[in-house]
Amino acid sequence: MAEDILKAARERALRLGFAAFRVTAPERVPDAGARLRQAIADGHHATMDWLPETADRRSDPRALWPEVRSVVMLGFNYGPETDPLALLERKDRASISVYSRNRDYHDILKGRLKEVAGLIARDTGAEVKVFVDTAPVMEKPLAASAGLGWQGKHTNLVSRDYGSWLFLGAVFSAADLPLDEPERDHCGSCRACLDICPTKAFPAPYRLDARRCISYLTIEHDGPIPHEFRKAMGNRIYGCDDCLAVCPWNKFAEVAAEQKLRARADLEAPDIADLLALNETAFRVRFCGSPVKRIGRDRFIRNVLIAAGNSAMEELAEQVRQHLADPSPMVRGAAVWALARLGGPDRIEDLAGRLPPDEKDEGVRDEWRRVTGRESADEIG
Repeated sequence: MAEDILKAARERALRLGFAAFRVTAPERVPDAGARLRQAIADGHHATMDWLPETADRRSDPRALWPEVRSVVMLGFNYGPETDPLALLERKDRASISVYSRNRDYHDILKGRLKEVAGLIARDTGAEVKVFVDTAPVMEKPLAASAGLGWQGKHTNLVSRDYGSWLFLGAVFSAADLPLDEPERDHCGSCRACLDICPTKAFPAPYRLDARRCISYLTIEHDGPIPHEFRKAMGNRIYGCDDCLAVCPWNKFAEVAAEQKLRARADLEAPDIADLLALNETAFRVRFCGSPVKRIGRDRFIRNVLIAAGNSAMEELAEQVRQHLADPSPMVRGAAVWALARLGGPDRIEDLAGRLPPDEKDEGVRDEWRRVTGRESADEIG
């Protein structure tokens, strides 16, 4: 009976576009909490304070919902059509992480998960709850214990069928459902994901220090990008795919499923010059429905200015210069750095001559000091 219920649910999930459907038990992730607490103790969560605040509930699904007896884990293939690493060489273009090149995946998956969950609830008579990365659920350890894949050395899930390109969703059920076998680790001696990281964000295999991760810096971090990481960011303006894209298991992703999330054409390789021109309204229109919208215009333009500074395209200098008067100190500071990067000593001297005498933000003043060696407009005069 339970097998028939799962068969029907799995068939519905596949018709809805899911690539993987497997079942685990909530008690199958006994080490996940300890690993999370160690990462928090080491400060690897950076400013993501919700991680320590929800650590106990994340550590065990039963702490989040005591009635859960089974966890159905589903995967949705979002593998890219082209190699995202190739875009890093196109300095006039900006790189947006593959997962963000379409509608917000939370919106895409939530309704489909609810449909699958509703079928399970109807046929079992047991309550269900649906989660898509918006609650304190450790989806990756649960997915590994269900057999969707294993957590690779880059800490993300790796599948033998879909590589590193799976969105994960969970259906918690109060029913006892037949369990699938977990997947073992197939990384072996490979360390491609660790070696390619431009900011050396992996202190050891299977451990990620968010403070050094470009995905964290461009999305979660509020304020100036630390100087030590700006050049390494290159043209990455929202997230970073390097450790995912280099995984050798990705070679199976293209043939494993017919349905996948496809990129919006205007987000595959956007022009940096076009992005620099976005005001608040234009930003909201351009990224309507996209997860990029959630970081806000100021963080976004900060990231684009870093990409402009790394582009070596002097023709961007005038657009960058306009952001020296931006209302946001975060944007003004990034503009100072970028403009200095786009020229030699003459450009820096010209930049120094434009220091606003009424600049009060200490962070912005520090950017001026770093590129000009001067404290104020009075010193320049």
